[in-house]
Amino acid sequence: MTVIDTLIRNATLIDGSGAPPFVADVALVEGRIQAIGHLPDLEARQVIDAQHKILSPGFIDVHTHDDLALLKQPAMLPKICQGVTTVIVGNCGISAAGVRLRGEPPDPMNLLGEAADFKYPTFNDYAAAIEAACPAVNVAALVGHTALRANHMQRFDRAATPQELEAMRDDLKAALQQGALGLSTGLAYRNALHAPTSEVDFLAETLQEAGAIYVSHIRSEDDEIIEAIDEALDIGRDAGVPVIISHLKCAGRGNWGRSAAIIDKIETARRRHPVGCDCYPYAASSTTIDPRIVDESFRIQITWSTPHPEMAGKDLKDIAGLWGLSQVDAAQRLEPGGAIYHEMDEADVSRILAYPHTMIGSDGLPNDPRPHPRLWGTFARVLGHYSRDQGLFPLEEAVRKMTGLPAERFGLHDRGRLTVGAWADLVLFDAQGIRDCATFEQPTLQPQGIESVWVNGVLSYSQGHTTEARNGQFIRR
Repeated sequence: MTVIDTLIRNATLIDGSGAPPFVADVALVEGRIQAIGHLPDLEARQVIDAQHKILSPGFIDVHTHDDLALLKQPAMLPKICQGVTTVIVGNCGISAAGVRLRGEPPDPMNLLGEAADFKYPTFNDYAAAIEAACPAVNVAALVGHTALRANHMQRFDRAATPQELEAMRDDLKAALQQGALGLSTGLAYRNALHAPTSEVDFLAETLQEAGAIYVSHIRSEDDEIIEAIDEALDIGRDAGVPVIISHLKCAGRGNWGRSAAIIDKIETARRRHPVGCDCYPYAASSTTIDPRIVDESFRIQITWSTPHPEMAGKDLKDIAGLWGLSQVDAAQRLEPGGAIYHEMDEADVSRILAYPHTMIGSDGLPNDPRPHPRLWGTFARVLGHYSRDQGLFPLEEAVRKMTGLPAERFGLHDRGRLTVGAWADLVLFDAQGIRDCATFEQPTLQPQGIESVWVNGVLSYSQGHTTEARNGQFIRR
């Protein structure tokens, strides 16, 4: 009789498809699922009694900025403690792969790291660095439009020239050939805002042949959100590739309540073209300090400031009062820096989360000294607060949004489902005990209820602690 590596007995399986739970044993061999069912006669080097707790595929964080954190902190505790086994990097137009900076990283690439950290001039260089670091989670990567601009442009307050566009497209083609998932944009940011739609169209023309996708932090998430969604849809349709809208939200009090109309627009578009979105489960965003989006009608917390590090953790309103300035002027004095903007309405967040085509992405900022709690709490919050406590959707639907759906959208083969032959990325959790603990005041608290996490068949997190095993793989498209 073959002795298998790991046997998990008496588990309640949620398989990532959205189907109802069922009780079964799961056998793991050489990093993959060998068998699922009633397996009384198997012998294993490690046998675990799940005691009917939930066993699901490992969670896929579709929207991260972990590009450089994977290399600096490869244990990836903020993710593995939540049951995340795969992260997708290179979002919002900013990426570390295939970057050749001309000086300091432009905003918002400074969210990822400092100039010296960007030392991977080709996509293959970055992939090799990830493989050498052997992080605790799997990694797949997009190429950022702002990063491409930084390779070839000294000023960003204009459109790229034809020569710059050709050079940017050559970089993108090379990255796609080396396994990039697709192109991301961050058109709301100052250093991409002046890129016309035609610039993105030109780059996106390369995606279809490679079987790649277009992922966009759209040009506006507030008053002009409908027009911004239309732009993203048009870019994807013209290129003939699927579109994913990043961290879908209704920002600013004047836009609260517009989520129903936005979802209707996406649903209508889906009848003609593959479109999806991701969302994080909080009514506050986090990014660089930007005076353009300062609004005195909602709370803004400063998380870091290069010229005034002593102001980290304070509210912008209080800083402005201390300095005798308007909040906009205070924000300008604090730049460059980071902030949390409490700019959304909970009803909109819930409606977007509940939309069947919404995936879960944390959008966490691991380089932030006082991060938004989404970095440590996103996945437990969806399972506990929104699914169990609020009843927003059944547990199997919550799991589908963070496993089977993203694996399908991003083409992550043999992941996101509990099926024989799939990679053994697994999470064992207590459905009644799972909850997020990170708060805006204490943002780095680990969640409760995650019992065990396996990455490619290796137990990597157990009973509140990393096992120090790091078995992540770099996943090429």
